[in-house]
Amino acid sequence: MTNLSRKRLEDARNALLTLHKALVDSERITYEKTVGAIRSPNHFLQLLTTDPWFAWLQPLSQLIVSIDEALDPREPLTNTTVDAISKQARLLLTPSEESEGFARHYFDALQRDPDVVIAHGEMIKALGGRKG
Repeated sequence: MTNLSRKRLEDARNALLTLHKALVDSERITYEKTVGAIRSPNHFLQLLTTDPWFAWLQPLSQLIVSIDEALDPREPLTNTTVDAISKQARLLLTPSEESEGFARHYFDALQRDPDVVIAHGEMIKALGGRKG
């Protein structure tokens, strides 16, 4: 495992965290406009983890966990693992107006929020031009 591959995965993780935050913030605004004010940070955390409104974000959260596990210094990190995670990220982060689930929600978020568009661009840049 090269330091370059580890750096590539760390860069992707950081970009993914920024994208995740932009999506959570965007979704919170949409939720509050539609459903009503969120009472507290604890209430928001509860909504994020249990409310169906936010459930579409789970695949992104799971990808972050996968990256964290791959970067665990106690586990060997291979180029194959880095390539597989990059491929998984590219597939997940493909918005689609015609799909359902994550791809559709992601498409909608990209349409409504420039912060999500910027974070998406940074994530794609972090993944590099390699096809997986």
